[in-house]
Amino acid sequence: MPRLTSAERERAIGRLEAGDTPEAVAATFQCHISTIYRLLQRFVITGSTADAERSGRPRVTTPRQDRHIFRSHVAHPFRTAAETARTVIGIHQAPISGQTASRRLRFRGLRNCRPARGPVLTVRHRQARLHWAQGFLNWNNVRWQNVLFSDESRFCIDHADGRVRV
Repeated sequence: MPRLTSAERERAIGRLEAGDTPEAVAATFQCHISTIYRLLQRFVITGSTADAERSGRPRVTTPRQDRHIFRSHVAHPFRTAAETARTVIGIHQAPISGQTASRRLRFRGLRNCRPARGPVLTVRHRQARLHWAQGFLNWNNVRWQNVLFSDESRFCIDHADGRVRV
């Protein structure tokens, strides 16, 4: 079930204070009745419907540093996340790890991939390819039955292959 927004939590408390039953309030907001009971209990104890602060390690970078990591990595796409991390200093002058830089890049939608490689084609190359393809334009099914199509893929399972990723 989706969480109640802060506005919905305030409206739920208002309805409870107006005299509605927790069952009716739960039906109105399409949530479980225990959600309403816990919300009411939190409101009675703390006087607020806001979520409590969560525990956890504080972030090493600020949103501004996250943008800097993204921009510098986009400017130098062949640089690894660890190399990008060395260019950024975190909060309190603490260095950030390559894993942190990788997480920040992933959050912004950057994934690593192989660099695009292909032949550099001149106008003469393109014309030659077109001429070659036009030679097969009028082939019938009997001639195509003697042709074998294959697709080659490379898989490296147990060790790094040294391939550069962007």
